[in-house]
Amino acid sequence: MTDAPLQEVRKAVYRPVREGNALEDTVARLVQTIRLGVVAPGESLPSERELAVLYAVSRDTVREAIRELADTGYLVRRRGRYGGTFVADPLPQPPHPRDVTTAELEDVLGLRRVLEAGAARAAAGRTLDAAARDELWARYEVVAEASESDYRRLDTLLHLTIAELAAIPSLVALAAENRARVNEWLDTFPLLPRNIEHSNVQHERIVTAILAGRPDAAEAAILEHLAGSEALLRGFLA
Repeated sequence: MTDAPLQEVRKAVYRPVREGNALEDTVARLVQTIRLGVVAPGESLPSERELAVLYAVSRDTVREAIRELADTGYLVRRRGRYGGTFVADPLPQPPHPRDVTTAELEDVLGLRRVLEAGAARAAAGRTLDAAARDELWARYEVVAEASESDYRRLDTLLHLTIAELAAIPSLVALAAENRARVNEWLDTFPLLPRNIEHSNVQHERIVTAILAGRPDAAEAAILEHLAGSEALLRGFLA
């Protein structure tokens, strides 16, 4: 298995932006790509030409968006034979988010429950081919063995893989956008070792239920898993 996200995840983050706010939306889409770990720290983005085609904007817009994110420390531009635009490694330490209202937090977390529980149930209800089954299990194993610095990125890709296995393309885009907002908050407080251990146990239950074709068990396992991070988010942000 490669570390690259699956096809629908890439489509979700590299889709055309709106015409009215092309620069702002391009910046936001690049930030989403970084927060979701679609391009890992130290890895290169697609070329400016490719990004312009993917986002349906001009190369000048892409160049300006990259310049903005380079100025804030998220991207690094390199010249020469092996040049290009790379995600900063390490990424800048995110500031504490603006005050998050209870209503906003509950809205985002409520949508996450609907999207991710529905995705797990749908994935478990499908007959997955051998390649999909191997991919899902491999992503679980990668998260279970991840270093602390890479854990959240690989955890995100596992969750987005489950969304993709639901075989509902529009769900992947919604899940990616929702997860990027959650990650913005998660990244402002440290990982807790015991929480990682607990999450890995829960990940195994979720993946095992999907592979066994048990929708009820998959949904219950992922809701239990999400409840843990919800408690942390409420504790740190409230």
